[in-house]
Amino acid sequence: MKKLILPAEVKVCATCSYWDGERRVDSELRLVVVGEDCEGECLVQAKNSRGLNDVRGEKAGCLWEHLAPDAPAADPDTASS
Repeated sequence: MKKLILPAEVKVCATCSYWDGERRVDSELRLVVVGEDCEGECLVQAKNSRGLNDVRGEKAGCLWEHLAPDAPAADPDTASS
């Protein structure tokens, strides 16, 4: 099976935080590694979708959100100083 390396910003199902399929995420390099013909469940639409499904072609119900890590929360002890 071929593996594909995708930038986390590419709008396909495999790079969406709501897609529950097999993938490996490198948050430091912002890359997602998936199998060429992987499938998983879209947790928003509650349906199976291919990892390389282009979300721009999705009609209603797609809430694509990239896998970039959230910014660290401010430490409440230092925020009030």
